[in-house]
Amino acid sequence: MIILFDLDGTLIDSTEAILESFHKAFDLHNALHPSDESIKALIGHPLDVMFSELGINQEKVWDYVTTYKEHYREISTQKTELLSNAKEAVNLASEFASLGIVTTKTGKYSQVLMEHFGLMNKFKVLIGREHVQNPKPHAEPIYKALEAFNIQNNEGLWMIGDTQLDLVAAKNAGINSIGVLSGYDNEETLKQFTDVIFSDSLEAVEYLKSRNLPHN
Repeated sequence: MIILFDLDGTLIDSTEAILESFHKAFDLHNALHPSDESIKALIGHPLDVMFSELGINQEKVWDYVTTYKEHYREISTQKTELLSNAKEAVNLASEFASLGIVTTKTGKYSQVLMEHFGLMNKFKVLIGREHVQNPKPHAEPIYKALEAFNIQNNEGLWMIGDTQLDLVAAKNAGINSIGVLSGYDNEETLKQFTDVIFSDSLEAVEYLKSRNLPHN
């Protein structure tokens, strides 16, 4: 079995770091600040898409992204925490499956975070925004992650995520998906894209472990 995890809202909570870095960018470029709720509603999308949706002109978007990343790099480990049961979920999953991370966060910073939490060694691959041309919900990040594994067929391949972007990417890649309610999309939204929804990543992993048990 192969399990791919999203990061924000699935394994980690970096909301404080994300919001602070967005406001830093709007501060530095003397722009009107969006509300925290409008920023949080876009978490999961690539940064350039988020800034565009928040009203920044396309020719200035990458200046904002650069400012965001510079600040985020400084504060991410101090202002990010593992979600409840996330460490237990990863440790349990590693006992019966091969693991990967598929995120729209910058992969370099994501790896630093997971090393900070002592979990990076549990994952065979981490695919971030800079590793693909087309981020989630496109299938490319999942295809890219699966290249790290010896795939015989599409059975036993799962994506666990908290937003429709994760679930649609899984569908586009032809693999199974589980939605978790520990992040940014609600149950009503997730139900449109998967029939399998749990409160957090540990419940999702326990479900997959039960499916993985040999049947007499």
